[in-house]
Amino acid sequence: MNTKTLALSIIFTALTLAINLAGPKIPAPYAPFLIYQLWEIPIVFTFLALGLLAGLITAGINTLILLVYFPGFLPFGPLYNLFAVLAMMLGVFVPYLISTRGCKKENLSTFLRQHSKIITISATALGIIFRVAVTSATNYFLLQQAPPVGLSYPADAALAFLPLSILFNATVALYTIPIAIAITVAVSSKIKIN
Repeated sequence: MNTKTLALSIIFTALTLAINLAGPKIPAPYAPFLIYQLWEIPIVFTFLALGLLAGLITAGINTLILLVYFPGFLPFGPLYNLFAVLAMMLGVFVPYLISTRGCKKENLSTFLRQHSKIITISATALGIIFRVAVTSATNYFLLQQAPPVGLSYPADAALAFLPLSILFNATVALYTIPIAIAITVAVSSKIKIN
């Protein structure tokens, strides 16, 4: 990782934290303890614009700071979020990898702009699938654990929570991925990014 990429990763990590802590927080109408936020958008943008390592650094530092200073209701809650973000990033990565295979680096931003709709649709669909699968398994198993890892839910209570978790995680990915891709495409047309 070069110095420019590292510096940009740090900037987007700071933006992620600022949005996470001070950005809008909208309780889900079907489960007010689940909060819609925008802080995952800079993480996905960093991943798309600067690469996998930069995205992982941004997501990892965000999680560490939240674990130490702002864990929320559940002390290990930021780890749940990290699993969700990483799964979503994997779902986004697969269509990019497949669609850009064989594309020369100098033509990449042009290719992405020309095919942004199909890439956005496929990346969003796979991002939702991967995120929902990982968060469903995570929530089912970890919520049954004792605090600070879980909430000591009985197995049937953890299972009953899954429809809310699925709806929440699917809708978070549904707005996060297209917005991050749109920003990436817009920025890539103005400046040279990977």
